[in-house]
Amino acid sequence: MYGITETTVHVTYRPVTLADLDRHSGSNIGIPIPDLQVYVVDQQGRRVATGETGEMLVGGLGVARGYLNRDELTHERFIANPFDPGISPRLYRTGDLARQLENGDLEYLGRIDHQVKIRGFRIELSEIESLLARHPAVRECAVLARSDNGSEPRLVAYLVTDQSAPPGVEELRTHLARKLPEYMVPAAFVFLDTFPLTVNGKLDREALPAPGSERPRLASAYVAPQSEMEKTLADLLKAALRQDKVSVNDNFFDLGADSLMLTSVHRRLQSELEREIPITELFQYPTIRSLAERLGENREDNDLSGKTQARAQRQRAALARNRRTVQAQQAAQ
Repeated sequence: MYGITETTVHVTYRPVTLADLDRHSGSNIGIPIPDLQVYVVDQQGRRVATGETGEMLVGGLGVARGYLNRDELTHERFIANPFDPGISPRLYRTGDLARQLENGDLEYLGRIDHQVKIRGFRIELSEIESLLARHPAVRECAVLARSDNGSEPRLVAYLVTDQSAPPGVEELRTHLARKLPEYMVPAAFVFLDTFPLTVNGKLDREALPAPGSERPRLASAYVAPQSEMEKTLADLLKAALRQDKVSVNDNFFDLGADSLMLTSVHRRLQSELEREIPITELFQYPTIRSLAERLGENREDNDLSGKTQARAQRQRAALARNRRTVQAQQAAQ
């Protein structure tokens, strides 16, 4: 059952079966109990379609009249019912996010105040958490927007996973990328044995640790950079990602890079090498090894182009000298 104090006290119910133990389908809270109504609405208070995320509003006999001696908060959270005023004149704004499933059940998605803004995009953290929770190896999860040491805010996922078959970062990224846009895939994944809890037994989000500087849990083994070009690229990536080491075969995006970060790396790389480099190269060759090889090819191409141009110039100069010699001989005759 799902419920809150202001609705005295339960709102929805769902029979639970043994089969639910093997399902990883988020928090299914079922349907409203008979004397209550639940509406899922957008930020403008309009009802959303099945499958879309919105805030739950609750109406019916269980809805309280308001908060004692807190008129302003009562006015904010208890509103007139624009949908079925004859059934229930007031609705309570829960501040909880949910969506209605195809079978009519409601899926709880977390608090609306967990909404953040990253790189100009408004993101529901609970939407990411809900999808992460569906991975069969994920036991518990939480997603935060962190800005450590004055850096740009980034999404960090915290997970307690099945220790017998712990998932790697690439696997989790692929799982999320099937349903979420790139900007909603966390930049870092932190694996914990247990989550810190408050005295009330709830997740203590403020106690979750900042991501460390160690290399993420990836499937491929670490391979150190060898050439000067690889070392240059590794230094730039380590500084941008705030990581101790980067393997030459690590995909930039599996390490937590995004398009904005690669734009910054691109500027520094051009300055370091003192030459123009198309930014698309960083996306087409997203490992240190492949990018170093590509940049080496470009340098060789440039050198070859320079040699070809010099040879052509020498040939043109020789032809010009020959023409002048022939003209001089004809004039003497």
